[in-house]
Amino acid sequence: MGKIVGIDLGTTNSVIAHFEAGNPVVIPNKEGSRITPSVVAFTDTEVLVGERAKRQAALNSERTIFSAKRFMGRRFSEVDAEIKNVPYRVVAGADESARFQIGEELVAPEQIAAHILKKLIADATEFLGEPVTDAVITVPAYFNDAQRQATKDAGEVAGVNVLRIVNEPTAAALAYGLHRRNLDNVVVFDLGGGTFDVSVLHVAERVCEVRATSGDTHLGGDDFDKALVEWILAELDAEFRDAIRNDRQAMQRLLEGVERAKCELSERTATELSLPFLASINGETRHLQAQIGRERVEEILAPLFARCVPPLQMALEIAQLKPETADDILLVGGSTRIPRLRDLVRETFCGKEPKKNVNPDEVVALGAAVQGAILSGQIDDLVLLDVTPFSLGIETHGGKVAVIVERNSSIPTRQSQMFSTAQHFQRAADVVILQGEHSVAEKNRELGRFALEGITRHVKGEAQIEVAFDLDENGILTVIASDLDGERAEKLVIEGVTTLSAAEKKEMVLSVKKGRR
Repeated sequence: MGKIVGIDLGTTNSVIAHFEAGNPVVIPNKEGSRITPSVVAFTDTEVLVGERAKRQAALNSERTIFSAKRFMGRRFSEVDAEIKNVPYRVVAGADESARFQIGEELVAPEQIAAHILKKLIADATEFLGEPVTDAVITVPAYFNDAQRQATKDAGEVAGVNVLRIVNEPTAAALAYGLHRRNLDNVVVFDLGGGTFDVSVLHVAERVCEVRATSGDTHLGGDDFDKALVEWILAELDAEFRDAIRNDRQAMQRLLEGVERAKCELSERTATELSLPFLASINGETRHLQAQIGRERVEEILAPLFARCVPPLQMALEIAQLKPETADDILLVGGSTRIPRLRDLVRETFCGKEPKKNVNPDEVVALGAAVQGAILSGQIDDLVLLDVTPFSLGIETHGGKVAVIVERNSSIPTRQSQMFSTAQHFQRAADVVILQGEHSVAEKNRELGRFALEGITRHVKGEAQIEVAFDLDENGILTVIASDLDGERAEKLVIEGVTTLSAAEKKEMVLSVKKGRR
């Protein structure tokens, strides 16, 4: 087996790492940076990825895609909030999947991710001086099955052999616990550009075991930026505000300016937002210049900060861990640099200081590289035990749910239950696979469905139908329904309603390989 790299495919930035001389090491990109912006832009002649794409975003806002991760594996009806945060066009594609409108073409989020992965792999190949094809890729712990499948699809389109999908907080703990033998309870607070995850892990005797995970896939730095943009606009006069809202380039410049100011306020108590020539009103150019204070920004973002608390408390409760007994707290993701969020974590854990020797931008990729080293045999005394973040089950008579795999169950796992028919001499049964915590079927996410036909004739309640759920180490599900009397069986590998078809993937592989959209 050749070199296996670890990739943190992030909402805002992405990082790639490998394992060398007993330690994970970040691989710099072709531009010499340790992080690559997760941005892809389409011009008339080429596809730009990373810093080159980000630099021209304001001038090419409708054809520059950022935060694509928030759309991966999701239906168009599920991304209303995300659409409001971006200047490019998001439309409904086949099967109601979310797609980006680039000129006359529709581009899938997986294809955007593939362009990013292709650059990371190409830069790593050049840096290491050897071909790189195998990778471990991380995803938010609260990504559902369709989002995990979409990540694997992106890898396939990019020509990457995705050996394992690992949850981001788990990867962070894996990197942190690599050389520690007597560390017990670790809490990973992971707040990036698009998602929030919290995981509680037990790290000891070379076993990294996830005890509980919780989170919010609609909470991250993008949401902070959007709230600050709305606040700035509300402070302007109506004419200036409307002129900016109706100008995609002006909105993109404002978003970038607000993001810079937010980052600066992590280091200082006040900063200046200066955007000259931002908009034109009746032929008159208007500039935007404002002083922004950290205290005021914290007030604006307070409701979003507060949303971090319930998932954190839930993870601690599930793991049966009291805040004061946590041994270490790791802060992961660029948004955790915000001072108020660090204070919130400190307050939750009774004044305990989070670890400062972890780079929040890099630790996830480093952990993915550690998992790669485990798979390649470079590390043979470290074991990773992860969990599934959601309950999985099937719809039963009356629109109820029978849970087969409880959330926070260790993976990989195979669990099954016995069911029977609801009618006399029933010959077929629909198996509807659900993901979620609600007892009413329609309140959960449907992952897929299939029919078990040719069931042996019985009066109702006597047929023996076994439904088995196989959940692999990537958190991807296979469902098998079997009629134990008649030896009939049906199998479905859950691919999610928005996963690319084989034909789409084939077309995209050729497109990405040639540097087209």
